[in-house]
Amino acid sequence: MLNALTIDVEDYFQVNAFARDISQDSWGSYPLRVDANTRRILDILDSFSITATFFILGWVAERLPALTKEINRRGHEIACHGYGHELVYAIGPERFRADIRRSKAILEDQCGERVNGYRAPSYSITGKSLWALAILVEEGFTYDSSIFPVMHDTYGIPDAQRFPHVQHTGAGPLVEFPLTTLPLHLGPKEVRLPIAGGGYLRLFPATLLIWGIKRINETEEQPAVLYFHPWEIDPEQPRIQAGFKSRFRHYLNLDKTEGKLRRIFSDVRFGTMSQVFDAHEKSRNNT
Repeated sequence: MLNALTIDVEDYFQVNAFARDISQDSWGSYPLRVDANTRRILDILDSFSITATFFILGWVAERLPALTKEINRRGHEIACHGYGHELVYAIGPERFRADIRRSKAILEDQCGERVNGYRAPSYSITGKSLWALAILVEEGFTYDSSIFPVMHDTYGIPDAQRFPHVQHTGAGPLVEFPLTTLPLHLGPKEVRLPIAGGGYLRLFPATLLIWGIKRINETEEQPAVLYFHPWEIDPEQPRIQAGFKSRFRHYLNLDKTEGKLRRIFSDVRFGTMSQVFDAHEKSRNNT
């Protein structure tokens, strides 16, 4: 079964873990590493003949237009990660609309194609910000991948649907591709293990993620989604002075990420989100 591979294109100093320590106004003073790291990812994907969906931050695209064009030229799907990497539930509807409208326009101008997909910074479409889904439809998006069906201190809707489905908003339908979780039954209680990537990719062994994705493909007959960031393959990145929890979340196992990804790419089939939607729909129509 085809699964969705996604890359959230942002730089090491833009992550939510460092938001208290680094203001958006100071981003321009940090050396950009996202260009070289993303191009390295493109080469890795070429070596495995994999296409992916790149959710690009508008701030990055604005400064590196050639990078967006190169991602598109190599056959990958361009999608939107907003402009300023601000939590959706923190900025409210008006600023959210302006943020996604600005980023979508930049990306579409650079790649010459319509941008259909969106992913919120830090998966910040939660129970407090479901209003964002209707705004996405109004701004021309057809799918979203922002809802994480887990409990977390920053994001998550623990009881959300786990697999691709249509969200019916006041503005029309929107396809939602939630981040992948694996249900584990611990006594009478079900626990959802997040195996979608990011920090969980760096924390868990590759064999566990491969096993979990294949179990979902074979037992539940559903596609999974895997995500990571360009800074996660860059163990040489500058160290930010921040609190222990933030540093632990960000720097854990950076030197192991690329090896884990290569192991997963060797064992699991991946494509873009749009390719997965098409394959999933054809499979449903044939049953």
